[in-house]
Amino acid sequence: MTPLSQSLWVLLLGSLLGLELIGKVPPTLHTPLMSGANAISGITVLASLTLIQQAGSNTALLVLGALSLGFALYNVIGGFLVTDRMLAMFRRKGDSR
Repeated sequence: MTPLSQSLWVLLLGSLLGLELIGKVPPTLHTPLMSGANAISGITVLASLTLIQQAGSNTALLVLGALSLGFALYNVIGGFLVTDRMLAMFRRKGDSR
């Protein structure tokens, strides 16, 4: 089995497992789960920056690092926006931020 096919199998199995696990999360745990996902995406941002820094003149690694940085930032920002909306549901009518 080649490293590429092994990586694809890990991606496929991880995706299926993640889909199964997320589907079983009760609504009361969605906000803490989102916060945990934001922390993991923050680690991905750091890994992307490290990849970009160490890529040197390798164009493929620079593109991969920039792409992963973009997706990770999109995930972090979206996660914080969704978490803020979820927490807003628990605020009282007269309370300000």
